[in-house]
Amino acid sequence: MLPTSLRNLCAVLALTPMLMACENGATAYMIEGSQHALILVREQPYFWDKTVNQALIPSRLPNCQRRVAIHPDRTDLTPVEVFEAGDRLWGVHQGKYWYLVSTEKCAVQDWDNAGAAPGPLVGTFRQKDGTIAFVPAGQ
Repeated sequence: MLPTSLRNLCAVLALTPMLMACENGATAYMIEGSQHALILVREQPYFWDKTVNQALIPSRLPNCQRRVAIHPDRTDLTPVEVFEAGDRLWGVHQGKYWYLVSTEKCAVQDWDNAGAAPGPLVGTFRQKDGTIAFVPAGQ
């Protein structure tokens, strides 16, 4: 028979895979090649969490790259629409939330947009084949 401390260690090691995150993914809307992008990151710390932490990363290398937390979402991704809103400015819409994202100033902010979309839809972050993906408008 194994000592108690060794049995406890074996139990913790056996449970470790279940304690790991269920979702940890990211995908990008490539704006101008690989150096200019808007990235959506989703992380679920524990399998029992019913929400997923999210962040948007405006990236325009080498001048800008900043991770900004946004409102959490449910485990099934609510589609995230991306609209062109100006020069290096994007309107991002998920459920009841709107964000303005600037790859010029490297900023993300909540936006109280009660009106229409700020410009043309460029695409949507959505679940595709079990992972998150950016799907360009019209596809």
